Formats: sequence, C-alpha cells, structure tokens
Amino acid sequence: MTILVRYVLFAIVSTLANLLTQEMVVQNAPTAKLTLSILAGTVVGFAVKYVLDKYWIFYDAYTTPRNEARKVLLYGLFSVATTCIFWGFEVTFWMVFKTDFAKYAGAVLGLAIGYAAKYSLDRAYVFRERRA
Repeated sequence: MTILVRYVLFAIVSTLANLLTQEMVVQNAPTAKLTLSILAGTVVGFAVKYVLDKYWIFYDAYTTPRNEARKVLLYGLFSVATTCIFWGFEVTFWMVFKTDFAKYAGAVLGLAIGYAAKYSLDRAYVFRERRA
C-alpha cells in the first residue's frame, strides 16, 4: 500500500473516529452542549490521526518526552492552519457561487490542498529525521 493510499485511508479513519465520538457523546449525554461533542470528537480524531501518521506514514520512533511534546504541538498547529485552508475554500466557493454543490466542491478542493500541505509540513518539521 502506497503512502498516498495510507494517508487518505488514515484521514478517513480519523474522521470516522471523530464523528463516532461526537455521536457517542450526543447519545450518552443528550443534554450536553454541541461544543462538548465537537471537542471530544476533535480530541479523538486528532489522537488517532497523529498515531497513525507517526508510525505508519513517517515511521517515527519515540525519542524523549520533550521531543514528543514538541511533535504533538507542531502537529496540532499545522492541523489548525490547514483546517483554515479547508474552511477558506469552502466558504469562498459558497460566497462566490451560492450553491451547495459549489460549497462542497470548495470543501473537497480545500481538503485536498490542506492535506497535501499538512503532509509536507509534517514531513519537514514534525517528523523530520535528526542529522548529527
């Protein structure tokens, strides 16, 4: 299986983990606020994607707690930045074309660009090999 196929598959798996977690929160705590389900889903989706990327995309071994904390922080920051790309395309397509199809087309394009950028950023700054 190529890295591209694994990367796409892991994006799908983490998205499903996010959505299933949100649904579990809603089902088990129906009076909980929407933000609680979104937060729980985001945490689970992030953790799943991080572990999958770390070990099966970048083959990154554990080093030290400090190094791992740095990796998680950078991974999170890049996740936020690339999510803004996705949202930007989705909203822009909606504002320009004013159709659901355009909104979703913008979302797909934004996701593709965001994931490509995320992979490049993670490879260059998060899971880079240390040279002596």
